[in-house]
Order: sequence, then C-alpha cells, then structure tokens
Amino acid sequence: MAEDHVGDKDGIGVSVSIDVYRDAWGVPHLRAADEDELAFAQGRVTARDRAWQLEVERHRAQGTTAAFLGAAELGWDAFARRARLADTARRCFERLEREDAGTAAWVRAYADGVNDGLADGAARAPEFAGTGLAPGRWEPWTPLAVWLTTHILFAGFPTKLWREEVAQRLGEEWTELFATDGPGTSGSNGWLVAGGRTASGAALVAGDPHRFVEAPGVYQQIRLACPAYDVVGIAVPGIPGLAHFGHTGAAAWAITNAMSDYQDLYRERLRRLPDGGLEAYGPEGWRPAAAHTETIEVAGGEPVVVEVVETDRGPVIIGIDDEPADGTAPGDVADTASGDAAGGGPGAVWEAVALRYPPRVTGELGFEVLPALLRARTVADVDAALDGWIEPVNVVLAADTEGGLLHRVAGRVPVRHRSNTLRIVPAWDPAHAWEPAPAPLPRAAVDGHAVMANARGIAAPLGVEFAPPHRADRIDALLGASAEWTAETIAAVHRDTDNRSAAPLLAVVARLGGTADGAPSPADPTDPADPADPADPTALPPAEPAAPAAPVALSPAASAVRDRLLAWDRRMDAESTDAGLYAAVRGAVVRRLAAHEAFAALREPAPYPEVFRPWLALGPRVAYALETLLTAGPVPAGDVDRIVREALDEIGAGEPPAAWGATHRLAPWQALPDPDDAQWPGLGGDHDCVLSTSSVPGWTDRSVRASAARYVWDLADRERSGWIVPFGASGVPGDPHHRDQLPLWLRGELAPVTTDWQNLTKEQE
Repeated sequence: MAEDHVGDKDGIGVSVSIDVYRDAWGVPHLRAADEDELAFAQGRVTARDRAWQLEVERHRAQGTTAAFLGAAELGWDAFARRARLADTARRCFERLEREDAGTAAWVRAYADGVNDGLADGAARAPEFAGTGLAPGRWEPWTPLAVWLTTHILFAGFPTKLWREEVAQRLGEEWTELFATDGPGTSGSNGWLVAGGRTASGAALVAGDPHRFVEAPGVYQQIRLACPAYDVVGIAVPGIPGLAHFGHTGAAAWAITNAMSDYQDLYRERLRRLPDGGLEAYGPEGWRPAAAHTETIEVAGGEPVVVEVVETDRGPVIIGIDDEPADGTAPGDVADTASGDAAGGGPGAVWEAVALRYPPRVTGELGFEVLPALLRARTVADVDAALDGWIEPVNVVLAADTEGGLLHRVAGRVPVRHRSNTLRIVPAWDPAHAWEPAPAPLPRAAVDGHAVMANARGIAAPLGVEFAPPHRADRIDALLGASAEWTAETIAAVHRDTDNRSAAPLLAVVARLGGTADGAPSPADPTDPADPADPADPTALPPAEPAAPAAPVALSPAASAVRDRLLAWDRRMDAESTDAGLYAAVRGAVVRRLAAHEAFAALREPAPYPEVFRPWLALGPRVAYALETLLTAGPVPAGDVDRIVREALDEIGAGEPPAAWGATHRLAPWQALPDPDDAQWPGLGGDHDCVLSTSSVPGWTDRSVRASAARYVWDLADRERSGWIVPFGASGVPGDPHHRDQLPLWLRGELAPVTTDWQNLTKEQE
C-alpha cells in the first residue's frame, strides 16, 4: 500500500506517506519518510494484522480482561490493578516526555498508528464479535503498559513465595532445594560465532527465545525502513521498534533472560484508621499508605470491588483482603500496633506483601533505548544504547560488519541485602532497603564464540536461580565442532534434541537390578558432575544414605524397560519410542517423589492468590528439580532407588508408551481457546534440550513453553539470514498467513529474510 494518509496524532492531523510490502510469508516490510511516520506505520500494520491480540494485551495491562473473557480472568485483573501496572506505565511515559521528548513522540506515533488500524483489524477478527468486545483506544503510555505486563512475572518473584513456604514447612536448610528455571519462567538460547569461525569471515548471531507459546504468537517478524535506517527483526506486538532481536545490515543483536533478581517482596504490617485510610509500619514507624478502590467488571457476573494499596516499599499485591474482621491481631503482629495513629483509635494490625520493582521506583522503563537500537551501525552503538535499558534484565550478544563483538548484561538490578533475593523480607527492617545506585553490569570478551542459555555465566552475580548448564554446554560443544559455520548450517543447532538432563535418572536405573554375579551395575560413565560438588557454594547435602540392603531383582518387564533406557541415545525426537519410554518412567518417578513423606508438609496449597499457582505447586517443582532430588535433598538414597524401581515396574506392566511426539503435543495459550484441541501437533525436544519444549513431567506431556521464534542473523549478507515464528504473520483465523509457518517451525527450518524490495509485493488498498 502506497498512500498519503492523514493520521490523528493527539488530535493533530499529520500527513503520513507509507509503503507497505509483504514477502511470501506475509511479513510486513514498511517504508516511510521519517522515524515517527515509520512508528505510525508499525502500529497501524500491527493493528490490522493482530487487532485481537493487541486489545487483549491492552486489557491485560489495565486489568479489564474479565469484562469480556469472564470470571476466570479476575485473578489476573486484580493483580494488574494492585501491582499498578497501568499507573506505572503512565509515570514512565510522563518522565520520558520530560527527558526525551523525541522518543516520547515516536512512541505516541506508534499508539496513533494502532488506533488508526484497529477498526480495520477488528472487522477482520471474529473474536471481537464472539465476545462482544469493541476496539478501544490506545493511549501514548499503552505500549509501556503492555511491556510491563509482558515482563512483570519475568524475573519470577513468585518463587520467593515458594521459598518462603519451603523454609517454613520443610526447614531453613532446604530453602534453595528446588532452585532451577522451573514453572513460570522464560528463557532462551542465543549464540554468536565470530568471523574467524565462519565460512564467510563475518559473524553469525543466532538463537531462539523460549516463552509460553501463545496463539497468535508473542513475536512478530517485521522490517522497518526510513532514511535513517533499514532494520529487519522480531518485534513484540504492541511495542514500537525491535527490543530483542534485530539486524540493521551493519550490526545485529539478540538477547536472553539473564535470570537476574531485581524485584523484591516485603512483608508489610497494615492497620486501618478510623477514617478508613491505612497506615503501614516501616523503618520509620507508622506512615500513611495510599489506598483507593477499583471496580472490576465481569462478563456474566457481578462487578468485583478491589482495594488498591501502596506503601513506601511498593504496591501491596497479597493480603489486602485479610484484614481481621474482629479487631484482633494475630501473634506478635499486635506488638507493632502501639502508638497513636492519625485520627486516633487505629484498628487491628494485619500482614500483607508488597512488590517493589524498578520502574515503579524510578519511573523509568528504558524505552529511549528502542529507537537508538534501530540506528545502530556498530556494536559500540548497541552497547551505548543498552546502557539505558531497565527491564527485563537481559544477556546481550551483538556483532557488526567491522568485526566488533559484544557480550554483556543490560538492565537495572538493585543493590540490597542477599536475603531480599531469596524470600519475603520485613518492611520495617532498614537492612532491606535498596541502595541508591544499581549493581554494576557484567560483560565478557568473545573468544571464537559465545553462548547464552540462562545458565550461570556472566549474570551469576545478579541472580539466584539459573537454568542447568545442559543447553549452554551442548551449544558450546556443537559450535566448537566447526570453524566453517554458515547461516544454513548453524540453523541445525536449533534442532538438537540431546537430553543431557536424563543422565542422573539413567544412573539410578543403571545401578538397579544386578549383574551376573549379583553386584550392582556400574553407573553411566557419561553422568554429569554431582550437583552436591563442594566447589559449588549453592550445593545441597547429598541424599541421606540408606542402610545396606540385599539387591532386589527387577521383574522381567522392569528389566526390559531398564535395558531399553540404558541403550537409548538420549535424543528426545518426536518419533522416538525410547524417548516416550523415558518420559513415561520419568513421570512415574516424579509422581512418587512428590508423594514421598519428606514433602508432605508442602502438599497443602500455599495461601496466595491463584495467579501465582504455577510457582507454588509441589508437583511441577519436583519435576523441574528432579536432577537435584535424585542425588541430594531430604529423600534417602534407598527410597530414591525404590521409587525408580517401582516406576520401572509400573511402566513395564502397562501398555508400551507411544512415541514421544504422540503425547508431547503443542498446547498454546489462547484468550479464547480453540475447541479443536486435536489440531495441535506433536513435538520433539524437552525442557533441557537445545530444542527446548517444556511440559510438566508427571502431570502432562503437553508442551506449553517452546521457541516463540528462531533466527539467524548473517553479518556477511543479510539476505542469508533466516527467521521463523510458530504460527504466522497474521493473527486472523482463515488468513493465508495465519499459521503458514507452523510446518517449517515444526521441522526446525527458517523462512528466508528477503530485503530486496523488488522481490516483495506492494500492498494495495
């Protein structure tokens, strides 16, 4: 579409000259006269392609999804309001307007473009008619609110609730027992190969973000071109520019989750005043807390009124509704009720939990980085731009055509007491305050190649829980096998299904039963290092040894399962029945471990809102910490052997498990679930494979987390680059590009990046 269009930028008519082209996959390639017009074009084309997705995200940011999706969304809406997501976005935009008017105008142009395209997009999307939702209006701060909403749970602060329960119920010594990138987290793979190890002599940047898979997808392939720059990359719908993955022709960048800890939970003590106001008890004693009520509309139900409270630490997200009705205060909480409150006669004291997160504290979100990245021509430009990044905290890899390489952490991590990073801390203790200056951000030199895969690496000083090293180690080994990498050959790394995390369970399997002389079989020599390595400061004590006992012979059926597992190549290929067998045994082991008496105290549901349930359920926690629990923790080694033996018996006695892909099927999140569940295909890979496709072993093989995009950026020739998303460029059911990329994504292939305008199709009105 080539057009002269009059857009409405804050009520002022602005002439906009825009060209929209599409490649063979329907990916939009946009060309405009200047950067603001290009931002307008990006917003408008996104609204036309993904109106339903954009409006769902806007409502999620505002806490208004229950109004059209029903009571099931009440938990999220209450959290979004109490966490002050929309209000924080407003604050951040107001500061952006004061300090960087140019970027603020650019963001405003994007929102204006969304508003210009929403009506057309909504007319094409059947979900609007299905729910009775009318498209609304995007404010200039809405993109910031969508960004906050997308990432507010990214750092996993609910894990601190889990650790609190573990410490209280299981014992302080087990606080970090389940430490791993478990339920609810997002991670990624990323790697950079320097020109000395490629066939072209120029660097390659590649990877894939792992997120909860959503339909439509959480990433959008796009090209943004104007006189100032011409960039291809993968955008987040609702956000201008290319925050995570981009290639400007001269420079390219990519990110992964640094697994840093930058959000804190404070245990607050609150009391009601006679006039209905609230006070919170902090380091300086009782101080006023801001409080008001909001009404959440519910489709098909009665409106729900929630109280929104904020202390000097931050918004209260848990416990507001626990105010004692009888005027009594539990336990030692009553001790803090002494002292006169304003107005006299304060009510009972009760406890709640407040969330402190950097944008709420500083009024900064880092959006000024986004246009600077688009203008980057060297890694020095990328590096300088990222100095202003705030949230989420990422590990970044970048390269340029001059041979420049970059490996660093970007974001804002507060400096505070280490206990802040582990559990809920007392709001009244000044030891838990944040220091004025943030933590220094690590960086590292690139020697031949660099890998980022959520393992400890350079971000280790900034976090607590990291991914096991399996993905990072496997990618490192694969990259070290060649010095002639090309964009085509390096894409194969994405498809690797070797499952190194299987080794500890296979080691237990190997020692069960007996050899011909009755002695236990030797463990698999490929076992990784013992997680209780004393060199690791976070190591847990080994499992309590059991008293020596006579070997217990396996049943013939269990012995057959054992033999197959020990002969298995450890690849989680979709068509592999041995991978299916391993998954079935693993699931049986997880269920039995979760049922062990050592964890009985953790089986009672934690007293927290439902929105945090993914972080608080025992079963998934056991599943993701299985490697650790097999060799360390409160379950005695003899019981571990018994559990694995029983699992072999169970699986051996039942129907032979199907190939892995028969049960390991895609299960994307949809705001309006598609009733045709049978359409979702089977997958290869597993949680700790490079081809990372996460399920919840022991409870479901369905994969809710996987590659939300894959990319290879070639610095020798941008047209040799490739990209893919799980579904397609369009969010409209029935559109030719709604799910046309799914077959390639399933095969681990990439669609080509086309940059020659002559090979693109100009869109006509």
